Amino acid sequence: MARIGIGLQLYTLRDDMANDMEGTLRHVAKLGYEGVEFAGYYGMPAEQLKQLLDEIGLKAIGSHVSLANLRNNLQGEIDYLRTIGAKYIICPYVMPDERQTVEQWQQIIATCEEIAVEAKKQGLQFLYHNHDFEFHAKIGEEFVFDAMYAKTGEGAINVEMDVCWVQFAGQDPLAYIAKYAGRLPLVHFKDFSKDEEGKIITLELGLGNVDLEKVIVAAEQAGAEWLVVEQDHCQKPPLTSVENSLNWVKEHYTNVRS
Repeated sequence: MARIGIGLQLYTLRDDMANDMEGTLRHVAKLGYEGVEFAGYYGMPAEQLKQLLDEIGLKAIGSHVSLANLRNNLQGEIDYLRTIGAKYIICPYVMPDERQTVEQWQQIIATCEEIAVEAKKQGLQFLYHNHDFEFHAKIGEEFVFDAMYAKTGEGAINVEMDVCWVQFAGQDPLAYIAKYAGRLPLVHFKDFSKDEEGKIITLELGLGNVDLEKVIVAAEQAGAEWLVVEQDHCQKPPLTSVENSLNWVKEHYTNVRS
C-alpha cells in the first residue's frame, strides 16, 4: 500500500500568504509538509512560483479555484497549474445564491462536468470539494454530494472529500471514503467540535471529534494520494496551528501504518 503524502491547504495561512507569500511557503517547507494546495496566488507569476517550489522542495498538489474563475478564466487557471506542476483543479465552494434550487444544482453539475472534460484533455483532474450543504439538499433521491459524482467516464467529476464537513453533516466519513475509493485522490484532513449553538469550530488535528487515525487507514485503502491538512479558522497563530497539526501527523501516522 503506497504511502500517502502530507500536504497543506494554504487557505489556512491566507493572511500570512497575503503578507509574505514566499516567506510563508519557505516556512511551510521547513516544517516538513511535502506539498501544498493553493487558494490564490497573490500576484506571483507561475514561472516564479514554480522556481520557488522547486528550490524549497514543495510539491504543488493543486488549487482551489472559484466557480466564477472556472467559468470565466478556465484556460488561464489550467495554464498556471500546468506551469507549477500541479495535477488537480478544484471547485472549493458554491455561493448560497447559486444553490437554492434543484435546477441550479443540476446546472452547476453540468458546468463542472464540462470543466472536467476540458481539464482531462489538458492533463489535469477536476475535483469538487464538499462542505456540509451538499448533504442538506437532494436531486431526486440522492444527496447533492452523491449526484455530483454520479457520472463516470468522460466528464466524471472526481472527489476531494472534506471529512470534517461530512461528519458535521451527520454522515459517516469512513463509509463515504470507502464509497468513492478509486476516485478520491485528495482527502481534506481536518478536525472539529461544535459550539453551544451547534456551529462548527475547526481545530488542530487531534483536538476534536473526527477519528483521524481511522481516516488515515480508510484513505490509504481507498487509494488516496494526499492527506491535505486544513483548518478554516485557527484559535492560535495559523503557522503555529499548522505546525501542531503536522506534529500530530508525524506522531500518529507511523503508528497507524505499523
